[in-house]
Amino acid sequence: MKRGQLRVYLGAAPGVGKTYKMLGEGQRRLARGTDVVIGFVETHGREHTAEMLEGLELVPRRIVDYRGASFTEMDLDAVLRRKPEVALVDELAHTNVPGSRNEKRWQDIEELLAAGIDVISAVNIQHLESINDVVEKITGVPQQETVPDRVVRSADQIELVDMTPEALRRRMAHGNVYAADKIDAALGNYFRVGNLSALRELALLWLADRVDAGLQQYRQQHDIDSTWEARERVVVALTGGAEGETLIRRAARIMARSSGGDLLAVHVARSDGLTGADPKRLAEQRSLVESLGGTYHQVVGDDVPAALLTFAKAENATQLVLGGSRRSRWSAITGPGIGSSTIRDSGDIDVHIVTHSQMGRGRLPRLRGSLSRRRKIQGFVLSIVLQPILALALDLGGDRLNLTSDVLAFLLAVVVVALVGGLWPALVTAIGGSLVINYFFTPPTRTFTIAEVNNALALAIFVLVAALVSSVVDRAARRTRQAARSAAESETLSTLAGSVLRGETALPALLERVREAFGMTGACLMERVDEDELTEVWRPLASAGTMTCGRPEEGDAEVPARDDLVLVLQGRQLAADERRLVGAMALYAAALVDGERLEEAAAEAKPLAEADKLRTALLRAVGHDLRSPLASAKASVTSLRSDDVEWSESERAELLETADESLDRLSRLVDNLLDLSRLQAGVLPVFTRPMALDEVIPGVLTELGDDGERVVVDIPHTLPLIEADPALIERVIANLVANALRYSPPERGPLVTGSSLGDTVEIRVIDRGPGIPREDRDRVFAPFQRLGDTDNTVGVGLGLALARGLAEAMQGSVQPEDTPGGGLTMVVSVPAAVTADLPVPGTRERTGTTSDD
Repeated sequence: MKRGQLRVYLGAAPGVGKTYKMLGEGQRRLARGTDVVIGFVETHGREHTAEMLEGLELVPRRIVDYRGASFTEMDLDAVLRRKPEVALVDELAHTNVPGSRNEKRWQDIEELLAAGIDVISAVNIQHLESINDVVEKITGVPQQETVPDRVVRSADQIELVDMTPEALRRRMAHGNVYAADKIDAALGNYFRVGNLSALRELALLWLADRVDAGLQQYRQQHDIDSTWEARERVVVALTGGAEGETLIRRAARIMARSSGGDLLAVHVARSDGLTGADPKRLAEQRSLVESLGGTYHQVVGDDVPAALLTFAKAENATQLVLGGSRRSRWSAITGPGIGSSTIRDSGDIDVHIVTHSQMGRGRLPRLRGSLSRRRKIQGFVLSIVLQPILALALDLGGDRLNLTSDVLAFLLAVVVVALVGGLWPALVTAIGGSLVINYFFTPPTRTFTIAEVNNALALAIFVLVAALVSSVVDRAARRTRQAARSAAESETLSTLAGSVLRGETALPALLERVREAFGMTGACLMERVDEDELTEVWRPLASAGTMTCGRPEEGDAEVPARDDLVLVLQGRQLAADERRLVGAMALYAAALVDGERLEEAAAEAKPLAEADKLRTALLRAVGHDLRSPLASAKASVTSLRSDDVEWSESERAELLETADESLDRLSRLVDNLLDLSRLQAGVLPVFTRPMALDEVIPGVLTELGDDGERVVVDIPHTLPLIEADPALIERVIANLVANALRYSPPERGPLVTGSSLGDTVEIRVIDRGPGIPREDRDRVFAPFQRLGDTDNTVGVGLGLALARGLAEAMQGSVQPEDTPGGGLTMVVSVPAAVTADLPVPGTRERTGTTSDD
């Protein structure tokens, strides 16, 4: 079945008109004859939005009962049965009421898409998971409902519903967003101009990144190499020299002039160039680039200008930053430098040459590679020029020189040419020199006849020595090239390993580096999953760039990692010396696959081990702590039913009270066990709301019974509201107070107090008991842990474990501290409730309701 398409309306803040636009699109498609239904839409009481519902079919909502209250949710099954062409589903980040098939609404939408139904939805930028914490820092309001970025990024269409902060505030002032009694509070808190401007910028930048990814994919699919200046991308070339920091900061300033630009640093490791870069200095420069928000890349290339420009064009760079040449003035006679060659071939890319203190101070430390074509040409030219000059000079020497001197002079020429041009120019010089010596200086002269045997031997030895010397020079150059190439490959492998160790997703990061390093358009690691007599079945494990092949043989190059794993590359054929390095990377990728699978197996085994450990502790607890109240209750009931003893009314009442207390204790223990099980399974329902702490304390004291009279409560009236689940926060405090009562001296009961710190409210339960040693403070929160206490009357050791688990489920925490003067203080931290229509924390007023888009 063809998968449906997803269209998302993205807004910067509530009230910009996402739902209105979504309904408008539904009306437009309905007018064209498309089958459109409303799966779920929330108008928030806005008149103009409600008017857009007219004429659209509405699938009735499903009613869900939870904790004595009724809630409405989208009826997913009804929409699937109705099977429209398009479904309108509002509030993409919404969390479904417990008991629904899926936890999140975006998961419901995934089912609709899988069924071939197109979906139109809406979401605010603050609900995206990757920037949820950034929004909280800007607005001071934590967002409980989030949606993974990948869900929104995978949408077929994303449309930004944009509005200036001033226009949105005017819309609110006119009563088009919130009710009149909420407008002033909203404008003075969440909807301040600064908050709205920051949220708007986040929405624009996030969407720009998504558009840019689509543009890059389009360019790769259509083989577009020219630069499209849709967005500033600044590439800075690093050599590992001391000037690197200057170049990076200069490039960062260039990028900062245009909002939303990218900074990319690249180092070219080559076999005949700058292979002697300082690894420590490159690592420092990489850290600097990443601290400035850029990314570091490394490519291998024998031609540095070509490698730089290939990388820059592949990344659609608009500007390239290079350092001024470090070569001396005299070295310019050997040819243009990297900067000149890069400028000449840069095309649409602007090249900046940045001056620095190291200019003109000689080349970087480097290993000479194999002899280039230019060196060989220079060797042939030197051979042609040097031989006639040397022959003329020796001829002018006349009778003062003999044949031995002539041979040695030409042998020196052969060595010089070999040092400049290598083997073949030296052999040409040796043969030509032997002919010149034979013709001009060997009797009889002016002929190629050799009259004496010793002269023939001398010429033969001359040619042999010249060939041996030139061969040694050429072999040394070849060995140097191999060593330099190996150094470049090692540097590239270490960079790849560093990328993974720095926290990048292992396989995708490795494949992306392979693609960049060898100038490929795509890289994919494929695994053989099945094999029959006729064909093999392969599946991709991870990929980078643009991959269009479904089998290894459809790529331009395939390098096996092992029998069932192949690294497939697209873009060009690999050279023989490149396959060795790619082979090492393929083996590294195979090791990563094995490592990830071992981690997954370990992760699957860990819960089993923890569960086994918990099961053992539970059985131990059942053998002692659960058995005691059960035995006590059974003994009391058995005694009451016995006909052998006549019980008085007071004795019967005492036995009934004992049975009742034992059963209550047993009920509490079972409830704790069930809640702990739900916490560990991650299915404990949590419904937080703004509430005052003094609403909780009376219920805590009531649950403690007579012991509650020993508790001292000192809650400041100015304490802000907290964001918590009323039932759960009551159990947290009750468990902590009960634990404090157990260890407090009779004459001095525990103290419960509270204070605010930033956007957090701290509740302290203070006792004057013996305290807990620091090394045991983590252990007390483990289930069934009582630090060696064997008294069965104190419970199974679930109170503190449950208190911490419940607090963390409400985005809070429980931490132990020393009480000054002796004892233990348990600190419960929970978020303060700060919303657009609630008073600022620290005021006495306790009324208000929340609202959302």
